[in-house]
Amino acid sequence: MTRTAIAAPVIGFAALFATAGPAMAAEGSAMADLTPIEGQPVEGASGQGMVEINGTSLSFTLAAQGLLAGDAAPHAAHIHFGADARHECPGAGDNNAAALDGETNEGDHLTTTEGGPAYGEIVVSLTKSGDTSPASGLAVDRFGTGDDINYSRGDVTVTEDVAQAILNGQAVVVVHGVDYDGDGAYSAGDRGMSDLDPTLPGEATDPAICGVLTASQMTDMPAGGVSTGGGSTTGTENAGLIGLGALAVAGGGAAVLIARRRTSTES
Repeated sequence: MTRTAIAAPVIGFAALFATAGPAMAAEGSAMADLTPIEGQPVEGASGQGMVEINGTSLSFTLAAQGLLAGDAAPHAAHIHFGADARHECPGAGDNNAAALDGETNEGDHLTTTEGGPAYGEIVVSLTKSGDTSPASGLAVDRFGTGDDINYSRGDVTVTEDVAQAILNGQAVVVVHGVDYDGDGAYSAGDRGMSDLDPTLPGEATDPAICGVLTASQMTDMPAGGVSTGGGSTTGTENAGLIGLGALAVAGGGAAVLIARRRTSTES
């Protein structure tokens, strides 16, 4: 009788776990307010990045104002993420690298490479058309140009890790292009050529404005709340499974009762 009484609830719990499905796909939206990176001469520049995630599909809108004007001034823009990064915009303390080839007054220029420990690697290139992978990070002919940028795309595919990082507040939007010498164009000047692409002036690739993507609410449930364990909805996502568990345990109790009756009858 004892073995039968123990086995029945165990079978009930086994049925409960068998009903558990795969983890929910990432879904939600996030927004970043873009402001000048500390120490970069882009005072007055601003912007906004908005992202919507549905599984591994990403849509975005990018807006930026107040950067170098003109059709000959493309502004590369990306979503950055690194598991070991600080998940933030760089500060003046990140400007600590030795002078690059052709660079003078290196303390006046914060490069994309120097900002890496803060925001990580490129994971999405926010191009206006074509490829959006890191390989298009410097596809300057496919980014917005001038001092008033506003465009959207809805056909971007990302990995599950990147989608979740965005909703977890670990991804950073960076827009590049800094006219250090104020001559109205990207030129070598005292910054020299880019450490990312020696055919481009460093002014064209250095980061200008930046913002951390922060999850926003699309419904009453905070985006990403279940995966992070935060918010008042924690645990309620399993309400259906809890109900099944109660039924399973009840079924186990019925089995115990039947076993007892059988034992009584046999005795």
